[in-house]
Amino acid sequence: MDQIQAMKIFIRIAELESFSRAAEDLDLPRATVSTTLKRLEQRLGVRLFLRTTRQVKITDEGKIYYQRCLQLLSALEEADTLFAHHKNQPAGTVRIDMPHSLARVMVIPALQAFYEHYPHITLSVSANDNSVNLLDQGVDCVIRAWPSEDENLQSRHLANLEQITCASPAYFAKFGTPQTRADLATHQAIGYFFAHQQPESHLEFVTDGTVEKIQLRRTLTVSGADAYVAAAKAGFGLVQVSRLAIAQELERGELVEVLSALTPPPMPLYIMYPPGRFLAPRIRVFLDWLITLFSQPDA
Repeated sequence: MDQIQAMKIFIRIAELESFSRAAEDLDLPRATVSTTLKRLEQRLGVRLFLRTTRQVKITDEGKIYYQRCLQLLSALEEADTLFAHHKNQPAGTVRIDMPHSLARVMVIPALQAFYEHYPHITLSVSANDNSVNLLDQGVDCVIRAWPSEDENLQSRHLANLEQITCASPAYFAKFGTPQTRADLATHQAIGYFFAHQQPESHLEFVTDGTVEKIQLRRTLTVSGADAYVAAAKAGFGLVQVSRLAIAQELERGELVEVLSALTPPPMPLYIMYPPGRFLAPRIRVFLDWLITLFSQPDA
């Protein structure tokens, strides 16, 4: 059995949670995929997947083996490109997940510049605001506004995005425009929640280096950055978002900044990916490009 091929088959089964879809993705007969996995489990002496007629779920041993396979295959790919004439032209697919607003406002509009340098790389960009399990979702890296608590992931700080407090003109016409912190007592904020977490409807301001949370009344709670901005435009309350994400809404007057003297804490951005000494060249160059992109947000 080809060890490298077996690892590749195992990885695609893990990411797609399906033998038939892995076979289709790799352009292999399903019997070959099934037999290869069976022999791999026999050689390792562990069960890598729990299989039923309806689903394929990876075991804890399989998750460990998955991470190791990614590291080994990335190292092999790195070695294969060391002396190749196209070593500066990595190829393959990079799957990345990021918040809706970043994909829409910053990353996707800038991708043409990336493709000019790396025409042989294919990007698969998914937009999502909740936590993502790289293994379950089959992605190579994710961007989030919080560092990972998963010890199986490596986090790298990308940027700190300026946040502002704002609402729609219709909201201010109804509730008045707050000029001071004390004025917030008569205002309301739009609640926000992540999957499996309690909703929050407070505003945050930095005072003498300390973050102060001010709880406000809420009548609407949403999940997702786009819904959060849409609710603000519809006049449901105050929100705090990155200036970058709502630049167009501010320019068109659909949202108006207030309390500019009271500064919300910046929004930190992190990129997370499986740890290891080696990263596949296609992933490494995309990470480097993202870091450069976020180091110059004005561009």
